[in-house]
Amino acid sequence: MSNALVVIDVQESFRQRPDWQAVSEPAVAAKAARLVDAARERGDLVVWVLHSEPGTGTVFDPANGHVRLIEGLREREGEPVITKTSHNAFTTTNLQQLLTSRGVRSLTVCGIRTEQCCETTARLASDLGYEVTFVIDATATTPREHRDAPAGRALEEILADPRTLSTADILARTEYALAGRFATIATVDELTGSPVSAGPAAAPMG
Repeated sequence: MSNALVVIDVQESFRQRPDWQAVSEPAVAAKAARLVDAARERGDLVVWVLHSEPGTGTVFDPANGHVRLIEGLREREGEPVITKTSHNAFTTTNLQQLLTSRGVRSLTVCGIRTEQCCETTARLASDLGYEVTFVIDATATTPREHRDAPAGRALEEILADPRTLSTADILARTEYALAGRFATIATVDELTGSPVSAGPAAAPMG
């Protein structure tokens, strides 16, 4: 087994946040599912990663019940599910040991958020010597506020602020940062062959 698909933080926590209404790709779970199906057909390892912040009282606190895969995604027997507390999927987990023990040398990365946990995982994986494919349209993110923006603003205010970085700009910047340095940029269609339609598993919550 030389390749692994790493599905990062496609979890209910994000759907519980107000900014999910502005997410770049509401169908991220459906797109991840297509990659999972293709990986299983090839016999690749599928690794599921969840982000946890115990004791915080947030949507990432496992005590609140949202640190779980979005409905419609489910691991199969033998597919590792690891929980991280850092941005990247390596530092606070046994992912490196897991991949080494399975003989994995290349990774396909998808998940939430594009520029945060997905990008940092791709960068570190590259530095560790893995060949990385970053499936840009099977990642999702939300608009990013300016560093000087006041805290606690409503989503409408955030979106109206001209200094807010749009999701399109975030995805483009991630592509520029990774391509030719840390990863090969790919799309779901390129890796699996046919388009996807948004299903109920990825529908945003009100």
